[in-house]
Amino acid sequence: MIAIAGQGLHSAAYSTVRFSVRAGAVAFRVAGVETPIDELEVADTARSSAVLLRDGRRLATVEHLFAALGGLRIRSDIVIDVEGPEVPLVDGGAQRFAKELIALGPTRSRPRLRVAREATLAVGGSRYEFAISNETSVVVDVDFDHPKIERHARWDGDSSDFVARIAPARTFGFEHEVEELLARGLASHVSPESVIVLGRDRVLSAGAPYEADEPARHKLLDLVGDMYLHGGPCVGIVRASKPGHAATHEAMKQALAAGILVRD
Repeated sequence: MIAIAGQGLHSAAYSTVRFSVRAGAVAFRVAGVETPIDELEVADTARSSAVLLRDGRRLATVEHLFAALGGLRIRSDIVIDVEGPEVPLVDGGAQRFAKELIALGPTRSRPRLRVAREATLAVGGSRYEFAISNETSVVVDVDFDHPKIERHARWDGDSSDFVARIAPARTFGFEHEVEELLARGLASHVSPESVIVLGRDRVLSAGAPYEADEPARHKLLDLVGDMYLHGGPCVGIVRASKPGHAATHEAMKQALAAGILVRD
């Protein structure tokens, strides 16, 4: 068993996540009630992705943990016990989760979804393009008006590359947003090593050196995490322009319902 503890990004509540090896599908266990991954439902997407568990409880900010599971293609052999209402922020990305999961050596699964036909879905201001391929490729385009943000990130399905390049990408926000949160008594608990703050012409980060494509890579990380709840990542090409949690979940639901994505 491996335990990871820390405060949540939004609630500031202390939570602990424990990974254990066990045969069967990935499952979450909260307060003794177990919910298999395929029974989780989207509960909220206002600021992050929250899921509804079997007993009606909500578990918030699951996307970074789900990104680690998706990037490593883990859908079996792991039980995840959570104490607390929100998955801890930890390093602001998915690297800590990924490295601890690798240490347990669970079975890697082949992709469950594939793109069956080419299509483009518009959800609000977001756009999702699906193209047929024998490989996995996830591309993200962002559109932030900031001189220190590159607009593109790409991941071609390799788990080692995910751990090395995508998983370390940290949560980010803009200075005016942080000031507003602090004025409301929120976000003061967040470690400056775990979150990147972007000012008008500067970057505030106490952790690893900032890289201009890190926000786009973090958006890709979030995208992989949100797709995981629906069975992703898939075989095929998914290109998302200005993705967000609510838009991604809606796009995945539409793609599955329309036969754009099919389960193998």
